[in-house]
Amino acid sequence: MKKLNDFKLFMLDMDGTIYLGSRLFDCTMPFLAYLKETGRKAIFLTNNSSKNRYAYVDKLAKYGINVTPDEVFTSGEATTLWLNERKPGARVYLAGTPSLEEEFREAGFVLTDENPDYMVLGFDQTLTYEKLIKLCDFARAGVPYVCTHPDFNCPIDGGFIPDIGAMIAFIKASTGREPDIIVGKPNRSIAEAAMHKYGFKREEVCMVGDRLYTDIALGANADIGSILVYSGETTPEEYEKSDVTADFVFDDLAGIQKAMESGL
Repeated sequence: MKKLNDFKLFMLDMDGTIYLGSRLFDCTMPFLAYLKETGRKAIFLTNNSSKNRYAYVDKLAKYGINVTPDEVFTSGEATTLWLNERKPGARVYLAGTPSLEEEFREAGFVLTDENPDYMVLGFDQTLTYEKLIKLCDFARAGVPYVCTHPDFNCPIDGGFIPDIGAMIAFIKASTGREPDIIVGKPNRSIAEAAMHKYGFKREEVCMVGDRLYTDIALGANADIGSILVYSGETTPEEYEKSDVTADFVFDDLAGIQKAMESGL
C-alpha cells in the first residue's frame, strides 16, 4: 500500500491544482514550501506543448511562484527526451509553435520537411493547411509518427480551443494513420521521461492533479502514485461514478500537506 510520505517527486498539474484561471489557491505556496522544507522535489507538469518551459517559468512568476526552467516539465520536452533515447540528432518534421521548434533545436534535432526520420505533431497554434498536407503525406509514406499529447481541447478563460487531439483526428480521417506513440498524460512515457531526467524511482513518484482521465489515469498507466484534488475539474460525484481511481483524494493541496504532517 502506498504512503504519502514515501513520495519524493511530486509532479504537479497546474490549472485546477495550484491555480484556477487567474487565481492562485491560498494553499499553494505553503504546500510548495512544505515540500521544499521536507527535502522533496516538486515539478510543474503540463501536456500543453505550445509553450516551452521558459514560457511557463514566466507564467508561474506572474502568480508569484519563482521556479527555474528545470522545475517545469512539458510534454514537448518529454517528447525530445523520448526521441533522443532512440535517435539523437534525428531529422524531424515538426508541426509546432515557434516555442516548440526552439525546444527541439536546443535538444539537437534537425527540423526539416525533407526525408525526416520522424514526424512530430505538437499543439500547433500556428497550424496551416500546408503543414497538414505535409503531415498527411509523411503519414501515408510510413514515417514514424509521434504526438506530444492526446488532449482534444485546451481550456482557456471562458471556454476551450481545439487541441492536438482534433489534429490527430484530421490526419486519421485523411490517411487512416494513428500516432505510433503519444508521449503526454495519461501515457506512461511522460512519467518515465520525468523519472529519467530527475533521477527518482517509480515508487518515489506521484502525480497530483484534478483531472481523472489525464492526471489520475497517468498514475495507473505508469504505476506511480496518484493524488486527486477537488479544486478543479473533477467533483466528488463524478469521481464516485468513475472507473479511474486515485491512490489518495483530497479537497486541495492543503489536505495533502495536513495528511503528510500527520504521518500518513
